[in-house]
Amino acid sequence: MTRRFKPALLAGISALSVTFGYSASAFAADATPPAAVTPPDPTSELDVVVVTARGKPRTVLDSAVPVDSFSENDIKASTFTDTNDILKTLVPSYTLAREPISDGATFIRPASLRGLPTDKTLFMVNSKRRHRSALVSIGGTGSQAPDAATIPASALKNVVVTRDGAGAQYGSDAIAGVIDFQLKDSPSGGSLTAQYGQYYLGDGEDVLVTGNIGLPIGEKGFVNATVEYTSQNQVNRGRQYCNVGIPNQSAGFCVTSYAAANPSYAALIHDYVQKWGQPDAEATRAVVNAGYDLTDKVSLYAFANYSKSSATEYFNYRPPVSNAVNATPIRQQDGSLFQFSSIFPGGFTPMFGGDITDYSLTGGIKGELSSGLSYDFSGRYGNDELRYTLWDTVNPSMGAASPHSFYVGTLISSESAANADFAYDWGGMGFHTPVTINFGAEYRKEGYEIKPGDVPSYVAGTWAVPDPFKFCNATTHTATAAGAALPTTAGLNCANYLSDASDGFAGIDPVYNALAVGSNGAPGSPPSYSGKLTRDSYAGYVEGSANITEAWFFDLALRGEHFSDFGSTWNGKVATQYQITPNFGIRASAGTGFRAPTPGQLFTTNVSTRVENGAIIASGLFPATNPVAQFMGAKELKPEKSVNLAIGFTASIMDGLSLTVDAYSIKINDQFYATTPITVTPTIRAALVAASVPGADTIGQVQFYQNAFDSKTTGVDVVATYRKSWENGQSTNFTVSGNYNKFKVQKVFSANFFDAEGVFDFEHAQPRWRSVVSATHQIDKFKATGRLNIWGPYKNMFSVANPIVQKWDPETFVDLELSYQATENYSVAIGARNLFANYPDPDKTGESATNGRLYRSDSIVDWQGGFWYAKVSATF
Repeated sequence: MTRRFKPALLAGISALSVTFGYSASAFAADATPPAAVTPPDPTSELDVVVVTARGKPRTVLDSAVPVDSFSENDIKASTFTDTNDILKTLVPSYTLAREPISDGATFIRPASLRGLPTDKTLFMVNSKRRHRSALVSIGGTGSQAPDAATIPASALKNVVVTRDGAGAQYGSDAIAGVIDFQLKDSPSGGSLTAQYGQYYLGDGEDVLVTGNIGLPIGEKGFVNATVEYTSQNQVNRGRQYCNVGIPNQSAGFCVTSYAAANPSYAALIHDYVQKWGQPDAEATRAVVNAGYDLTDKVSLYAFANYSKSSATEYFNYRPPVSNAVNATPIRQQDGSLFQFSSIFPGGFTPMFGGDITDYSLTGGIKGELSSGLSYDFSGRYGNDELRYTLWDTVNPSMGAASPHSFYVGTLISSESAANADFAYDWGGMGFHTPVTINFGAEYRKEGYEIKPGDVPSYVAGTWAVPDPFKFCNATTHTATAAGAALPTTAGLNCANYLSDASDGFAGIDPVYNALAVGSNGAPGSPPSYSGKLTRDSYAGYVEGSANITEAWFFDLALRGEHFSDFGSTWNGKVATQYQITPNFGIRASAGTGFRAPTPGQLFTTNVSTRVENGAIIASGLFPATNPVAQFMGAKELKPEKSVNLAIGFTASIMDGLSLTVDAYSIKINDQFYATTPITVTPTIRAALVAASVPGADTIGQVQFYQNAFDSKTTGVDVVATYRKSWENGQSTNFTVSGNYNKFKVQKVFSANFFDAEGVFDFEHAQPRWRSVVSATHQIDKFKATGRLNIWGPYKNMFSVANPIVQKWDPETFVDLELSYQATENYSVAIGARNLFANYPDPDKTGESATNGRLYRSDSIVDWQGGFWYAKVSATF
């Protein structure tokens, strides 16, 4: 256990001990036997009332669109503690990847609903839109979305997941669906939980300490607060760095064989030089929810969050030889030679740190007028800041004078909004129920800011260009006066100016070498690529819903929205549900939606290090408006537009058994994607130089975001729930849920921007289907929860030039938790995730098996093995 774990775990156990001691004393004084544990009501979950898409409250089974409602008990029953991971276990169509060496995506994990990127799902807290994180994923979908991990799971009363497009109600982003996190609002009581666990292989130690308390504000209000601390240790599921013998890869450096031949090098290697897996991470998070009734019909509300987290990831190892930084000699001002291998004789692995600060505040007043008109006026502000640092590396162009640690820059995403929402029940239509009319308006201001790194992180140092001291004449390739003044021991040979032997000499004189600009691994943001971009949007909506007859429910919505940078858009939706019998109903919906590219996606510029076919190269990502991107044919971005169609049925087959089946089609035009990496040619490099791009001479690839293609996603969601109370007081709950998804790229706008490999992987790289089977059985004070996580087959193509495809078979993980309610206030639990330590197949094509990596690191099928944990909890 690391030193930082011990204080946290001891603090949690101490707090629990105080609570337990207090509870035990009170219990002893009362001298009454402990209350029996009441089994859950087998019908309670079937009658959960939810509000979907601003419509009239309905139960899950008679909702016109598919809805999952997860209670606090459902959330606690998950074997995970991170809110993102909990969603993954509860909603089969919600998937999550662990990307260990992926810049900011290591710190803010990319998720997906119905196979679509995270930013096509709208996140809400207490039914108010959640602000985005500062991370714009580099490459691929370029997703910029809220980070669910910043919301402690222990602060949640329930989660409502609407699996249907809702752009006509909520505006941009709600293409795949809506996830609404409802915060705890109890004015009394509380809880404390401490949990410790680790992977079977002895790494990845994980500590959680969390507490919740509810307090009254007089007799008319409440404040409910949650504080959570988590800490995780590094996991490694790779082998020692070795790029030799990998299928489809050229020969490269191998630590083990090089160490065998070089004892001095071997003496420097004491651990894996590069690790693949969960990074070191630590987070402290807090949420406060409050409300106060001014009168019987007017109330104030407010809620806020604060999250501070940090994590560290390994970048790709730079060997002491066969590496552009360590193996490239340069001439210093006195003519002597210098190589970074003299500083890093064992090579080096840049370490990348991300510090995330996220906070928000929402407040409002709501009530009802004597006319029956309900109102809700609210304002909110949210801010997410991602600060990057890099160490154990250098700015090569600075030579021996380079520092070894850097502040790379900060990304900030902010959002403020004012909303006015109204509702009125109008009985003038003669329907079975009054028409509930919802209408309102919203003003939203979004901003994205890039703060520059420190000067050494981006500066073009002395050796950014060949022959910085002008020792040689560039035309005649003879020594200048400065070169002639060097001592003969320097060995200057200006005639050796070509890297091949065509100049009459083997190799090249170091005087002609240039080194990469910026902190190696992640060059800092220069002032020229920093600044702030903001935009405003105005929206109005109206929605009406009613039961036309007792059996027939109908909902109609329309929304108009105007963006200061994209103009106007109108979206509509119709949804209906018909209860054919008391136990069987059908439902359907059709609607349009959109997603406006975020300020971050419009503004982001990034130069990062990537591995292509085993070689480390610098890859530049530029806005579509950048001169370089424009030179290569980029067009200004426009919003994605979608059409959602859905049809399904709900059934109560027998007492305690419910079933919902929903088929859907999501067509997206102008889908947003990063272009296929474009190799830098001499012409492109000239454009980079003309655009004053730092390190233009060393960038090997260029990408930019584009509206790349039209796509269609079709699928089916199935959810079956069975709850049974036995005569002996025992109870059993079963849930079987599954999702089938099929992707199709219908039209590619340019094969140069999105090649055949990109199309193939977009359509096939995620499992075609996924299922979660859960069972909970309670016997008096004992409860057992088991869960099967099943992923269907998927496949991936190596490249267009080498179209080898690897297929992965279905995979099943088993989760298990056993808990014991020792007293009315005290419980203990032990459990395991991936009980039998299953792993997906390792990479066999060589596309991902580089630098010691064994598994596809972006796979949504976890590849870190089995994990066990123990947990103690108290309520009061």
